[in-house]
Amino acid sequence: MHSSITAAYLTRYRSLASAAGTGPDPAPLLPLTGAQRRFLITRHRDRLARTDIVPLFFAFPRGTVDLARLRRAALRLAGQHPALRGEFTVLRGTPVLRLGEPSVEVTRVPVEPSGPAADGAGAAGAGLSEGPARAALLRALLDWPTDGPALRLLLAAGPGDEEELLAVALDHAACDEQSLGLVTEGLGAAYADPDGGEDAPGVGQAEAVEVYRAAVEGQLDAEARAASEVAQRHWAARLGALADAPEGTGPAGAARSTGMAVDRLPAVTGAARSGVFPALLDAVAAAAHRLDGGDRVLALGYPWGGRPADTAPVLGCFLNTLVHPAPPGPPRPLDALGADWWDDLDHADTPYDEVVRAARSAGASWSGALDGLLTFEDLHRRPPLVLGGTAGREVHLAGRPLAAPIAVSASHGEDLLVRLAWDRERYSDTAAEAAFEALLATLRHHLGAGA
Repeated sequence: MHSSITAAYLTRYRSLASAAGTGPDPAPLLPLTGAQRRFLITRHRDRLARTDIVPLFFAFPRGTVDLARLRRAALRLAGQHPALRGEFTVLRGTPVLRLGEPSVEVTRVPVEPSGPAADGAGAAGAGLSEGPARAALLRALLDWPTDGPALRLLLAAGPGDEEELLAVALDHAACDEQSLGLVTEGLGAAYADPDGGEDAPGVGQAEAVEVYRAAVEGQLDAEARAASEVAQRHWAARLGALADAPEGTGPAGAARSTGMAVDRLPAVTGAARSGVFPALLDAVAAAAHRLDGGDRVLALGYPWGGRPADTAPVLGCFLNTLVHPAPPGPPRPLDALGADWWDDLDHADTPYDEVVRAARSAGASWSGALDGLLTFEDLHRRPPLVLGGTAGREVHLAGRPLAAPIAVSASHGEDLLVRLAWDRERYSDTAAEAAFEALLATLRHHLGAGA
């Protein structure tokens, strides 16, 4: 009989939670989703591993942002969301959220007047912000403290800059795509509050804890149901040929030096839109194989799904990461790619750890490490960040931390914006730019000459 990893976790968590408050540490404990647990276990096992972070960058006219007012707004936001007023930690081998007081970091990052502008290969003309302010922000994000707050707001501007850059960065354990919208909307609303975003201490916090607990427990129930024997058989058949990269082929942990290449393709319209994501998967596979240079089946990850439909809007990471096996070879027929992808989506709620276990049961010599990541962004779902009546202009920075050797982001709106970021400690810019050309050629092959 199949034993669920989620069920085993809940047993350990409930044992810890029942004892919370009776010993020297009175802080209450809350459970974590499968995605949150994966982030924490990775950090716990490797003390050199960096925190997975999700940064957004906004440009404002210089002088727009009042840091004291922004700090009050951020503290108010943190007070409303348990994921921002606690510590993600591992107790007796069990990942939990230990509640505490609202905590944020809001600071101005010093910019050297003649500081180096981090190189953004391939970024020209793509709306990417360059210059010493950008470099200062990226250095600050790379130095993210593992024991710091889950929300950091960092502001930077060079001496002659007409704009200032604001980084809104979160620990990935505290956020998913829906959470980012809650953060930009909540920060803007609190910043606009005539009281400066200040509430009486504790107002609404007990209710917020119970809403968060219910949301996470609902997600865990869904994960436990999804860890079925049918799902195990599906993922074992799909991923049994995966293998980790040979040891010594690249540095461990998140990349500290990254490059980025960007291009815009025409938007895909009509019935062809349904083929965009499978085409992207095959395009990322082409780029990853161009860089890997071997003949193994690569593991490409992509976030999918999220919280159940009746879940309250709380901050947290409710997304699952699905795995697409990418064998070497020429582009596959789009209908075959789409059929495999739809079959995978039938089992999209299977927790990642269960997927890894299924693959290993089929003989895969795979630890769960990903060779590439693909994210597909809906530009219409996230409210803009508005501070003092001014909407920030979102910008994309080359050099941001990566959790995989390559990461591809695609945004489908008025056009199809495609960005490839790579680990410069592993791949040269020349090799990565050639891989990006392979990616674009594969997209055009699948989506037509117009792309």
